[in-house]
Amino acid sequence: MTQATELYFDFLCPYAWRGVELAAVLKEGGEAFTLRHYSLVEGNHAENAKELTWRVTEQPLDEGSAYQQGSLRAFLASHAAALQGEAAHWAFTLALFRAHHERKEPLTDDTIQAAAQEAGLDLNAFTAALTEEATRRAELRAELDAAREVGVFGTPTYVLPTGEAAYYRFETLTREPAQAREWWTLYTTMLTSEAGIGTIKRAKNRPPRRA
Repeated sequence: MTQATELYFDFLCPYAWRGVELAAVLKEGGEAFTLRHYSLVEGNHAENAKELTWRVTEQPLDEGSAYQQGSLRAFLASHAAALQGEAAHWAFTLALFRAHHERKEPLTDDTIQAAAQEAGLDLNAFTAALTEEATRRAELRAELDAAREVGVFGTPTYVLPTGEAAYYRFETLTREPAQAREWWTLYTTMLTSEAGIGTIKRAKNRPPRRA
């Protein structure tokens, strides 16, 4: 059985959206990816600057910033969708990302329910899974702990089956298979290269390419 690349994402992040879209195209071509969650709200929280003391999984659904509330609701819904199988989880993840980042819809209960319907989920089973909130929170907390062990700090972060892991800031969206394959080859070649490239960051005043 082919080992999968783990893909850590947060629904808040437009770069993660593009990274998940890229992975979805590659998945159609036979590449193996597993969806994983990482909370930008938790990772960047001021109370966690020195050590992890503030957990998003311990926060009420109706408290905190709109980002916090939306992200937590989306994560719990993602775990509920995953109970219906891998295909359903991917379909829901893509539907919710597109609703939020393409159509600019907020991460509310209505948006989440619409994404579940668009993804073709069993809505009764989905709603029932969401009512088991303590279980969904425990699942999410376990994934956030796993992300911390890897050292994830941004999304999307890919963890290759061989152990290499990196965050990529995707500025461009593609759903075209040949282009997605070309880009993925570029990313993985750089990540696994004996050159040991740790960081590439463009200078602030330089565009990605000249006109």
